[in-house]
Parts: sequence; structure tokens; C-alpha cells
Amino acid sequence: MSGPKHDQVRSRNEPFVPRVATRIWKEIPSEDNPFIASHALCHGYDLFELMNKRSFVDVFYLLFRGELPDKAEAQLLQTLMIALINPGPRHPATRAAMNVGVGKTDPVHILPIAAAVLGGEYAGGGIVEESMRFLRKQQKLDAQQVASTLRQQYASATNADEQLCVAPGFGRYQGGIDLLAKNIATQLCELDAAGKALRWGSELAANLEDQGIGWMTTGIAAAVFADLGFQPRAGGSLFQLLGAPGLVAHGIELANKPITAMPFVSDENYVIER
Repeated sequence: MSGPKHDQVRSRNEPFVPRVATRIWKEIPSEDNPFIASHALCHGYDLFELMNKRSFVDVFYLLFRGELPDKAEAQLLQTLMIALINPGPRHPATRAAMNVGVGKTDPVHILPIAAAVLGGEYAGGGIVEESMRFLRKQQKLDAQQVASTLRQQYASATNADEQLCVAPGFGRYQGGIDLLAKNIATQLCELDAAGKALRWGSELAANLEDQGIGWMTTGIAAAVFADLGFQPRAGGSLFQLLGAPGLVAHGIELANKPITAMPFVSDENYVIER
């Protein structure tokens, strides 16, 4: 009996670069030790000057976009960062952080564990890239017509996931419209740097409201990222970054409390599907 057949192994003949290269960060080595940096440049801007003259939001934008934001762009990003600083105790990622904290896991592990949950596809960073691409493509169309199409798809949906998320970044949250997300989007739309993605998304959400469908925070983040020129591939990670402070805060809050500070699910609430 012959074994499984495999493709012939061939050399790709792809030469590797001799050293790592990055356009983001340049370190100026010390005169005495080339392995120690004495200065650093972020996209050409001296780190010490940035520390003295710029805000965290400015440098965050610079790090990912390669240029400094203007005043309106910085205000839009800062407002989003504040809005998303804490996913809230109802979010699965925050619950993960709280469980990790009360379970006496090393505090430095709270963030990576909870951030992995925040990277999920429902109310998490896993849908942000797709949402950015959806908004960039669909914003060229009439929002009312797109809403009509989504209504038809929703009416015929039989899959539970399709009923929760009718389009990337838009759907039902806990059985209805996420009012907090709706109010966040309304405030963001009032800012000078609010762009086409955010405004189009708000129009789409308004046309879906009577179906109990609206903005999700993932969609709002995607719209702002798109309007500010961030690349879609970065969207999910950026969403995780903005929610990280809240995850850590909730985990640390419970780190010194007994395990009884979190509820224990009773036996009658466990359901085994057959």
C-alpha cells in the first residue's frame, strides 16, 4: 500500500534581507555602545520634541499614519479613544479580564487574555477590518437603498449570527439597538473631521432603526479609522488597543479580591444540548 502523495519540494529562491528594516522608527546609537540608543525618531520626528510639544493622541496617529494629525483629526481620534476606552462589564472581553483578575492570574496576563476575547467577531476587533472595507465600498451608494437590501436579507435570515449582524459593524446588540453606540456616533458626527464613512454609516443606521438594528461600536470605530486614513488591516488591532485600558482596570480591580467576588453559575443554569 502506497503512502500519501506530496508535491515535489522546490526551492523558492527567495533571498532574505540581511537585516530588519522599518520606516516607522529610527534609533540613533550611542557613541560608546552601538547597541544602546541615545535618541529615537518616529517617522522622522525626534522623540524628545514629541514628548515636549505633542499629545499622546498626536503621536499615536503619527505612529500608524506616518504623519502628524491636524487639530480636527486629533480631536476626532481622541474623542473615539475616550468613547471606546472601556468595553464595559457586559462585554465578554471585560468579563474575561474580571475572571482572570479574581482567579489570581499574574496581572501582566490580564490584558493579553482579555484582548484575545476583544478580538472576536461579535462586538470585537475581528469584524473591524471587514467593516472598514464595507463602509469604503458601500458609501458610494445610496444609504437608503443599501438599507432596503439589508432589510430583505434580514427578513429571510434563519441563521442566528445573520440576525445579530446584518452588515459588518451594524446589527442588534443584546436584542436591540445599542443606544450607547448610537449616542457616541451622534457626538462624533458633530466634529469637524467626521468624514463620509461616519456620516454615511449614521444614515444607514437611521434607515434600519425601525427593525431594531443600529450601529455597533465596531462599526463606529471602523468608520472613524476609515475617515482618518488608517489601513483596514490595522483596524482590528487598533480597536483592541483603544479598549485595553478598561480591560486592565476591571481585571486589576478584582485582582486583590477573593474568588467569591464573582458569581458562580449554579448547576440548574448549565444546559447540555443533546
